[in-house]
Amino acid sequence: MADGKVHFELVAPERVLARDDVDMVVVPGAEGDFGVLPDHAPLLSLIRPGVIAIYEGDKITRRIFVAGGFAEVNPTGCIVLAEQAEPVEEIASDRARQILKDAQEDLTDVTNPSEHDRERLERAVAVAEARVQAAEGVAAPH
Repeated sequence: MADGKVHFELVAPERVLARDDVDMVVVPGAEGDFGVLPDHAPLLSLIRPGVIAIYEGDKITRRIFVAGGFAEVNPTGCIVLAEQAEPVEEIASDRARQILKDAQEDLTDVTNPSEHDRERLERAVAVAEARVQAAEGVAAPH
């Protein structure tokens, strides 16, 4: 993390969404949001569904929705491996709301789900809720 910048990479299964030197990145960690600045201490964290904010100076220049994954902060920068990711501006609010409605119905309609199925359905609802919040510019709860 030289020259007052953080090297940031965001990799999703479909594509690399970011690979740049930035001033700061804020990641939705499983235990709460965390910001990464130059010379950040090494860290590994699970990521909860939410939005990664990329900063240049004191302004957010990009916002990317992630459905979950892992983040590693090391001496060379911050790498995020996301389960799913998409730029916030590419999320259609009406489509996100329909996905949420479908996920909620799937959870409600299932009878006697196994613990695994119940967790999978609840996770789908949580991801869909976070996607709607991202699309509508609402801060997600921690």
